[in-house]
Amino acid sequence: MSIDDIAFNDDGLVPAVVQDAETGRVLTVAWMNRDSLEKTIETGQTWFWSRSRQELWNKGATSGNTQEVAGIATDCDSDAIVVSVIPAGPACHTGETTCFHVPLQGDVGADNASYAMLPDLEAIIRERVQDADPASSYTAHLMAKGIDTMCKKVGEEATEVAIAAKGQERDQLIYESADLLYHLMVLWQSQDIRLSEVAEELASRRREEG
Repeated sequence: MSIDDIAFNDDGLVPAVVQDAETGRVLTVAWMNRDSLEKTIETGQTWFWSRSRQELWNKGATSGNTQEVAGIATDCDSDAIVVSVIPAGPACHTGETTCFHVPLQGDVGADNASYAMLPDLEAIIRERVQDADPASSYTAHLMAKGIDTMCKKVGEEATEVAIAAKGQERDQLIYESADLLYHLMVLWQSQDIRLSEVAEELASRRREEG
């Protein structure tokens, strides 16, 4: 389909749901007109229409928290769109990852979104590796020690997971599994492997199984 197929409302606008391409987390909801949608497609970054200022605005132009567009889709009526993005920083002006961080009912706050925990951890590990002092950061220390140390830690944690499972120690199994995932993700970072690549490998196996 093309932009001509979008069912803009009487004000020439369409609601745009912005979603993290890796976690599926909804980051924000904004409005687009034809111009902002065209600029989003042309530049590969999100552009919106500000109803209060009556002007186009580029997400992150001031803050640096830009959003790289991974894909755009419409709903079945073509009167709403979803923009999948790879964010360079928080989506919310408050500094929160997502604008939807205030629970109304149930356990749905951004800090409690367990499905996004691994991507969040990946980002923290990447930040520690790039900026932290090995003397004060365990993550940076592991990376500085090199591949042999990281591989050894993954092996040790995998053994601890197996021991906890064998002993039917449920709480300990959860604890050791978290340790294993963390050390595995540090190892991935050292090899420039993204969580999304591992997820895609799992998805491809599912597709092959039919």
